[in-house]
Amino acid sequence: MMKLTKKRVVLFLLFIFPLICFLILSTGTNNFSKLPVVTSNVVDISTLDSSNTFKGKISVVCFLGNDMDSNKGGFFNLNEKIYKKFIEYNQFQIIAVYPEGKENEVAVLKKEIGAFTDMVKWKFTAGSKEQIKALHAGFNSNDKLSNLYTSNVFLIDKNGDLRGRVKDADSVDGKLFGYNMNSVSVLNAKLKDDVLVLYYEYYAAFKENNKNKADRKEVGL
Repeated sequence: MMKLTKKRVVLFLLFIFPLICFLILSTGTNNFSKLPVVTSNVVDISTLDSSNTFKGKISVVCFLGNDMDSNKGGFFNLNEKIYKKFIEYNQFQIIAVYPEGKENEVAVLKKEIGAFTDMVKWKFTAGSKEQIKALHAGFNSNDKLSNLYTSNVFLIDKNGDLRGRVKDADSVDGKLFGYNMNSVSVLNAKLKDDVLVLYYEYYAAFKENNKNKADRKEVGL
């Protein structure tokens, strides 16, 4: 009898409880809080690479810097905890910005990360020192580049706005502009959650838009 009860509890926790949570979220659009915009209309990645853009995509941006080998632990964290989680999601991409002339180092990094990963949504983008600094400065964050590198990664929405948190207990002024990729707990507890919130925000907007279309159709508009 005890074993049967334990099995039912496990079944509930693994399958039924997550389903209930999803149903509550999917029906609770009116109570849903959007992820705050912390900087509007950032410099687009197309200023470095005309074949790519932030617009219409959900982008996680990282700055590789001049010493990728010393900092590669964070890039592996980002790949394992964020990229692999969202690789199947529509319009998701990781933009990895690196200094011109560092193509060999990038090739090594790509080979190491790509050993067990499909790199299709990693977008490596080269830029001059001035371009990289201008891109980063456009985020208008409290973050600083060191040797064109920062351990923080940035979340850009489909409109080209920087998303983050305005009430973050771990930030000095309460605002979170970037997520420390050297911290697995930050990637798991903050960035992953915030990307999911952003996707749900777009899902809720899509659902509401379809509802409005159906309502207009019913009244003959």
